[in-house]
Parts: sequence; C-alpha cells; structure tokens
Amino acid sequence: MEIKWLEDFVTLADTSSFSRAAEFRNVTQPAFSRRIKQLESWLGATLISRATMPAELTPAGRNFLPVAQEAIRTFYAARETLRPSHEPGLIRFAALHTLTVTFFPGWVKALEDAGSAFSTSLIPDRGGIEANLDALVNDEADFFLTYAHPEVPFHLDRGQFASLTVAHDRLIPLVSPEIVLSGNPQPGRNLIDRAVAQPRLAIPCLSYGFNSFFGVALSRLWLRRPPFRRRTTHENTISAGQMNMAVTGAGVCWLPESLARDEMEAGRLVPASVDDGWNLDLEIRLYRHAASRNRKVEELWHTAGQLLEHAPA
Repeated sequence: MEIKWLEDFVTLADTSSFSRAAEFRNVTQPAFSRRIKQLESWLGATLISRATMPAELTPAGRNFLPVAQEAIRTFYAARETLRPSHEPGLIRFAALHTLTVTFFPGWVKALEDAGSAFSTSLIPDRGGIEANLDALVNDEADFFLTYAHPEVPFHLDRGQFASLTVAHDRLIPLVSPEIVLSGNPQPGRNLIDRAVAQPRLAIPCLSYGFNSFFGVALSRLWLRRPPFRRRTTHENTISAGQMNMAVTGAGVCWLPESLARDEMEAGRLVPASVDDGWNLDLEIRLYRHAASRNRKVEELWHTAGQLLEHAPA
C-alpha cells in the first residue's frame, strides 16, 4: 500500500475523470490507471466502474472513499507531528540541480540586495519532473525553481499554483574539439551538421535519460529536427556531470549555456552545430502555492516580481 494510491483514488472520486485526475496528480494517464489498479488489487475490490462515462464509484468505492480520506489526513498529521520542525523563517526550495549551481546563489543575492534578507533551504533534486513537483504539491517546499519549455508541460492546477518567469537560458549542443571518432582524431565543431549530411556517420552522444526535464525536452527536439545517428556513450541526469564527461571527449552533450560558459570561453567545448535550430530557449520559472503562505514566502515572491519590473528590457 502506498499513500499516493489513496490520493489518486480521492482525486479520481473528485473529478470522475481518469484523464483529469492524472493531470492533477502530475502523471500520465496510463501510469495513473495502473496505480488505481494496484490499489484495487491490494484491497481485493473494484472501486471504479469503468463501463460508465464519467467514471463512477462502485458501492465498494463509495464505502472506501471516507476511509481513504481519513487515512490521508491521519498520515500527514502524523508526519507533521513526528518530523523535526524546520527553523522558523527558513524558506524551502525544491530546485533542479543545475539551477542550484548556476542561478540560485546570484538570484538570492539579488533579492537581498533589493532590500530583504532571506534564510533558505534547498531540497535535493529528486531526478525527475514529477518527483520534484511532488515536493511542492505535497507542501514539502514553499517554491519550486525549474527550467520550463512549452514542449515539456507541467500538469499543475493554475488555480492552486502560480508562477513567475525569473530568467532565461539556452540548452545548446556542445562537444570537445578533440573528440575521437572511429579511432581517428576529428574536429568536434559542427559534428551534428556532418552527421545530418552523412547518414552513415554515428556520433557519440551523452543522454539525460527520459525522466529528467532535459531528457524530455531533447526527445521533443529530435522529433522535429533532421534525423542523425546517435550512439549513447553515457547517461546522467545531472548536467554538471555531463559537462565534465563532454570535456573528456565522451560525446556531444546539450548543456545550459549558463553552466558551460567558462568551458566554452576556454575552448574546451565548442558548438556541435552552426544551426540555431538545435538550441532550446528555456525559461527559468518559479512556482508556488497560489494561496497566501507565511510572511517571508510572500515577501520573497513580491521581491522577485519587483526585480523583474526593474530588469533591463
């Protein structure tokens, strides 16, 4: 039994729709349906009538609904009682790992220079979009700081969560100029362009996998760009680790420009294409619960908005 199964069931009871409930729970519909099936298997009872539209609770489902609701309340009340309370005034952030290195320190300094002092705490990157969003949805964090792109949707209820675009970045394909292909040194610059022009040329690439933000964004990019042969040589969800591998000549890697700037200026990484269509323009977005929180959370949100108003056009 998992608490998320109960939360899925209650959400489904509220919406009477598998697709809408899956969206609210930040999972795909097939994954959501599997979790409802797992709950039913664990209970040994059918909770949802799948023969009706909209979905309806079976008699067993109607009997179980108040039990599930009370179990969820009891679980979270117990967690709040048992967990060590965080320091008063400490603002909790869930954030993608790269942003904690490249963006977060300078941004917090800019907020403080604007006239407010903030004590902050970072929750480690959990390695996937859904896992990081869960920290915000489940009230383990006051804010979620993330990259955003139109082709990587976040399934958050806009009535419950608000967002600010606080900065921009670019994901660009980079490669070591000393990369070795087929045992012979080859200049790495414009390697993607050569691979597109020579279909038999397979180039080594570093992968983020399919659960990370960058992994999802790149899978969308490759679907709409000219095809070329890729050979995965290394997989890692952390872009700082990917950059270190790329510098050694392990392959082409799409990296945030803010992270790779020093390596590019030093010539240790060069563009793998002259075609800007292989770049992805990214927003850096701050999410929060729309409902009023504590004073410090409201103050940080207000100050972040003021910084945007006074930013150079």
